[in-house]
Amino acid sequence: MSALVIATYRHRMRIALADGTEADAGIRGKSLQPVCGDVVDARPKDGEAEWLITAIHERTNSLTRPNQRGSVEVLAANVDVLVVVAAASPTPDWFVVDRYLCAAELMDADAVLVFNKADEPAPEGTDAVLDVYRGIGYPVLATSIVTGAMLAELRAAIGARTAIFVGQSGVGKSSLINHLSAPSQQKTADISKKTGEGRHTTVNSMMLPLEGGGAVIDSPGVRDYAPAFGSAKDVERGFREMHAAGAECRFANCLHLREPGCAVQAAVVSDNIDGRRYESYRRAIRLMQRLTDRYR
Repeated sequence: MSALVIATYRHRMRIALADGTEADAGIRGKSLQPVCGDVVDARPKDGEAEWLITAIHERTNSLTRPNQRGSVEVLAANVDVLVVVAAASPTPDWFVVDRYLCAAELMDADAVLVFNKADEPAPEGTDAVLDVYRGIGYPVLATSIVTGAMLAELRAAIGARTAIFVGQSGVGKSSLINHLSAPSQQKTADISKKTGEGRHTTVNSMMLPLEGGGAVIDSPGVRDYAPAFGSAKDVERGFREMHAAGAECRFANCLHLREPGCAVQAAVVSDNIDGRRYESYRRAIRLMQRLTDRYR
């Protein structure tokens, strides 16, 4: 029968059956690699409480990254909304934020940018950066578990859909999910005083239901991330303002780096495209090229 993968534990899964009951499940064969959000076929093992996943249904989309072998690793599937979380602490890495937003564009998923811990002093320039994202068209919510700021707006942005919370370690993803879900199930941890970086508190991906419908997937925090770009055009499509301006370039295969007649470079010069976002695009192009060369 069909089931939904709601948690992953290395080679073990937790699945939700159609009647609402949950069960632990193993995987038949090494070729199957279910992830949180997958709809799968599963059957009970004879004489055991554990079930066996036998097939994965076709995915509507997937959140990916390249692994160390140059292959595409799927992190989650069938996601409607990417909630990209940055925070006043640890110091935001806006290049990681950009790459998650790229992933949302490539998945055809909605994206919401959450700036958490809004009750704390933010690094200088944060408001200007957030205004850039607003200008591009991304919803930006400044949230705080302490004051309750914009938590209702965050819940409304998810609605009855499936969302995944992504971002650096320590930005408060699990704390936000604790507030949204009932009952609270996720572990949280303070920022490491020694390194200033967040401790990893979500070892495995887990989907939690929301009151009133919808669900959230809590994913492990990262210190870096990039989607599995297949081509330079994927990188361009991931930056929606570059993609829009690129339609006016002289050459259809323009990389927007040094080519003559490049509308994207012209838009950067005229401040119609933010310079830091353009640098983020350039870094993503270079990363894609390095990975292509390495595993060619």
